[in-house]
Amino acid sequence: MYKLFVGGIPYSTTEDELQQAFSQHGSVASVKIITDRDTGRSKGFAFVEFENEDEGKAAEKAMNGSEIGGRQITVNEARPMQPR
Repeated sequence: MYKLFVGGIPYSTTEDELQQAFSQHGSVASVKIITDRDTGRSKGFAFVEFENEDEGKAAEKAMNGSEIGGRQITVNEARPMQPR
């Protein structure tokens, strides 16, 4: 599995839209848009997980700096969550 962090997405973007955009570069295992716990509104970033590391790296290269919903997105390999 290869997990990507996707930042700068418009608040209106759906998980289906991200799935479609990233699936052009390989087999997407999961898409999770992070939402605010209290309001349920998107926080403007998501995680996209690929089955295959090579496909994930190709998607990272191709999608970083591209546009979704009129906003430029940032895509890089997700780092493990830091303990709070």
